[in-house]
Amino acid sequence: MNKKVPMRQCVGCGCMKSKKEMMRVLKTAEGPIVLDVTGKKNGRGAYLCLSKECLQKARKNKGLERSFKMSIPNDVYDSLEKEFEEIETE
Repeated sequence: MNKKVPMRQCVGCGCMKSKKEMMRVLKTAEGPIVLDVTGKKNGRGAYLCLSKECLQKARKNKGLERSFKMSIPNDVYDSLEKEFEEIETE
């Protein structure tokens, strides 16, 4: 029997992909919004494709704001972009 692959929708482009192909953005109980590389931390998660374009699209269409039901300051997006760059260069 085939195991069902968990699918997630990108808040940037709206594509459905398997969880393994996505990057999880996490809103923790303490408040900061961070990238969850392991995908196992506690908190409210939203998913993005592993491309910076999707992060920029999410910024433009307020995808993360909708997911987390809160406004997200620009510096949070800037720090997410920096984290993204670090992951892409690894």
